[in-house]
This record gives sequence, structure tokens and C-alpha cells, in this order.
Amino acid sequence: MKTIEQNRQFLRNDEWEQWETIERDQKKGFPPPSLQQPYSPAAPLIDLVAPDAMDGIAMKLVDAIGRRRSQREFTDEPLTLEELSFLLWATQGIHTVVDEAVSYRSVPSAGARHPFETYLIVKGVAGLQPGLYRYLALEHKLCFLSTVNELDLRASTDEWLQDDEPLLFIWTAVPYRTEWRYGILSHKMIAIEAGHICQNLYLASVAIGAGACAIGAFPQDEIDGLLAVDGHEEFAVYLARVGKINP
Repeated sequence: MKTIEQNRQFLRNDEWEQWETIERDQKKGFPPPSLQQPYSPAAPLIDLVAPDAMDGIAMKLVDAIGRRRSQREFTDEPLTLEELSFLLWATQGIHTVVDEAVSYRSVPSAGARHPFETYLIVKGVAGLQPGLYRYLALEHKLCFLSTVNELDLRASTDEWLQDDEPLLFIWTAVPYRTEWRYGILSHKMIAIEAGHICQNLYLASVAIGAGACAIGAFPQDEIDGLLAVDGHEEFAVYLARVGKINP
């Protein structure tokens, strides 16, 4: 069990003083990890709306920031595929792929490492079969993973899975993407960057007349098992519910 003092030390910045001497795989000449986790060639892929085709989404940033609140009650109105495309682009959308190690996205990341993958439990998006999906940022597509019946069976007793949420974001970390460059300095940066992503989700949700609620308390092993990730090289770090709200 860690102590409060150990966790406070985690938040400090002392180790950067040894940056040049820290062992890290990039310095050793090891190849960079993939920008995206692999997926089955047989998995169904769903095209999303391209960013330059999202004509109906516009709100002043000052209004979005002013209206940002954690929302815990949602209406029955489904999200559109265009709205979901916007939320995904706002949180992990790729602007430029520089090379096999670097991509520039809608959120900042130390060294442009971007250690996150985005999974979705979809229950209320028009035109999408309910189920578990993963966002493929490189292709700007959705990858269908499993049906809602399987999810209901495996998550029937989990309190974090609410009946009224049209959409649940689950972000996993792939730590080695950051560790490859920053070694033992990586983990505080990964935690900070989760906040970048979720704040963009909050503001993007407000812009489409929806709301979001971040979730930090969740059953780690159950969520990792639901996503079929190994819990070591990839594991869930943050969740957020999203849905339309009453004005």
C-alpha cells in the first residue's frame, strides 16, 4: 500500500534533472511502438464523418466553457453518427502523421506519443448497432468488437454501466508508447494527458447539446476483462458517460 508521501512524490518533478542519464528505449535505438493497437482484419469497420464535413456543429468556445458541467442524467434522444464523429475527433482525432513514431492530434501529448486508445459502449447512436467498439484514429473509423447481448451478459451486475447512458467512453493506456521515449518519467505525463482528453470531451459534448460525466472509480479488472486487454501492456485508466441533456 502506497503512502500519501509516496503519491505526493509522484506529482513532483525532481526526476527531470536526470533526463539525459535516464535509460530509455529510444536512446538505445529500439524501434518505436505502433501508433495504434492492431485489430482483426475480419472486424467490421464503420466510416465516420470527416472533420471537414461536420457543418452543423458550431459553438463559441467561451459558451462551451461556461456551460461545462458534469451531467448524470440523460434524455432518450440518440446521438447522430456525425455527433459521435465529432466527439472522437475532438478527443483523439489525428491531424498529421509525421512518421511511424509521431502523430499530431486534437489533444497535446508529451513527445507526441499519444498513449491512449478509445473504446466505446454504444447504446444510443442512430444507425449504429449497440455494442462495444474501438476508435481507429489513424483511419478515423469505428471497429465493431462485440454485440450488446454479450455486454449485458458480462456486465449485468456492474454499477458503472448505467441504463440511461447512450454512450460510454473508456480510455485505455498503452504505457510503452510514452515509456519508449521517456522511461521512468512517463507515468505522470500519461495521467496528466488523460485529463486533456476528457476535458475536450466535456467541451465537445456541450457543443452538440449533450453532457458528459467523467468516472475515475471503476472496477479495474472487470473493465480490462470487458475490453479483452491484458491489464499490463494495456489497461483502462478513465471512463466518461455521454448523452443528450434537457436544455
